Amino acid sequence: MGKIVATEFISLDGVIEDPGGSEDFVHGGWTFEIDSGEEGDAFKLGELEEAEAQLLGRVTYEGFAEFWPKREGDPAMGGFAKKMNAMPKYVYSTTLGAADWQNTTVLSGDFATDIAKVKDEVDGVILVAGSAALVQGLLANDLLDELRLMLFPVTLGGGKRLFAGDGRKVPLTLTDARTIGAGIQLLTYARS
Repeated sequence: MGKIVATEFISLDGVIEDPGGSEDFVHGGWTFEIDSGEEGDAFKLGELEEAEAQLLGRVTYEGFAEFWPKREGDPAMGGFAKKMNAMPKYVYSTTLGAADWQNTTVLSGDFATDIAKVKDEVDGVILVAGSAALVQGLLANDLLDELRLMLFPVTLGGGKRLFAGDGRKVPLTLTDARTIGAGIQLLTYARS
């Protein structure tokens, strides 16, 4: 059975919008302004190497599908890109008709049922990057097993937030915490 692990770049005020700068957000690319050091790169590479599959929301999927296939020959990103492109990918969307990125399956039925099937089919870590609405759905349906936050020492004053304002209480247990780079906290939580 699979283990769903969400990984997020997040500001102190809970914003996860456009950390890489490709979505036209007023503060787009905000993560690049704060050095995560070699430890940050190793953390991101390690969690990708650990993963057997990816689960993505439509917006994140479309950004990744545009970016990663073009990066396999890049000496700085080649190994990361090769794994991203080759691994099985699941995208949950009720609006995406087809997916051209290799090894991608579109899920568009009942959210909880489709995600539970993926957990049954994949043996190992199913990595979710970004995908705020997807992560909110995973939390609401008790399908998220672990949450990894790279908490950046910055406030953005607005933008898409990770946690829904739905009044839902979700108990989590801190399983790891460390500081890297220029004050970035790596926080790992398991469902309690």
